[in-house]
Amino acid sequence: MAVRWKSERGGEGEMSFLEHLEELRWHIIRSIIAIAVLMITAFVLKNFIFDTIILAPKDPDFITNRLLCNLGHANFFGHQLSIEALCINRQPLNLISIKMAGQITTHIVVALVAGIIMAFPVIIYEFWMFFKPALHENEAKYTKGAVISTTSLFFLGVLFGYFILAPLSIHFLSSYQVSPDVVNQINIRSYIGTVSSICLATGFVFELPIIAFFLTKIGVLTPEFMRKYRKHSIVVTFILAAIITPPDIFSQTLVVIPILILYEVSIGISGRVIKKKQKEHDSFMENDKPEKAANPAT
Repeated sequence: MAVRWKSERGGEGEMSFLEHLEELRWHIIRSIIAIAVLMITAFVLKNFIFDTIILAPKDPDFITNRLLCNLGHANFFGHQLSIEALCINRQPLNLISIKMAGQITTHIVVALVAGIIMAFPVIIYEFWMFFKPALHENEAKYTKGAVISTTSLFFLGVLFGYFILAPLSIHFLSSYQVSPDVVNQINIRSYIGTVSSICLATGFVFELPIIAFFLTKIGVLTPEFMRKYRKHSIVVTFILAAIITPPDIFSQTLVVIPILILYEVSIGISGRVIKKKQKEHDSFMENDKPEKAANPAT
């Protein structure tokens, strides 16, 4: 089995299946090296990773908590607001570790996750470089911004989850009680798992325009299909928001709005891909006409 493929080391030519695996192996090795280096960096920067980033959303001085509280006491047209519900995470949240090796294993897991997140651009770039030689020149040119777009949207989603959804989720889940007799004692692994899952989920959700681009490119998706099922997408969006946020309408609305905006953007991107494909088809047909006229026998 051989496929025409431009090798990074051997130039353009036929590459066997094993040679493809060799190329892929080196891309994976470089990705793993990047993750390992950034994991070690995150492990060394323990105080910054935990105190400044991970544990910050539960503190009253976190920027989102302060801004929401200030908004709840803002003065609009001479009227002083008093919306105490917007003052979230005012009560101290003490985290516990219930296992002997709980903190060191948490430290290692967090360093690994941080390494993967920080190495995400490298991972995307390496896999893009693996598939790029198989593309035609016009396809490679058309998708040359894929790495930047993919990583930008991913980190934008992570930041949205971290600054918007995480503080709201922490406040709701840590203060909710089925009875005053039941005291919340939050395990640090549970806290970190909640924050990281929210951030990663929103990061991948924000990849919707990229997914729409590639699905349209291969002919699976069309803008007409997305417009037809727009109402269904709203229902699915609310279900998704209910899964990744606490069950309150404010948090769910904060998730639904950007996802719906991304859905509309995806429709526009899908439409542009279809128009470009149609333009290329029309151009090909126009160029093909003189050839047929010059060679009527064919």
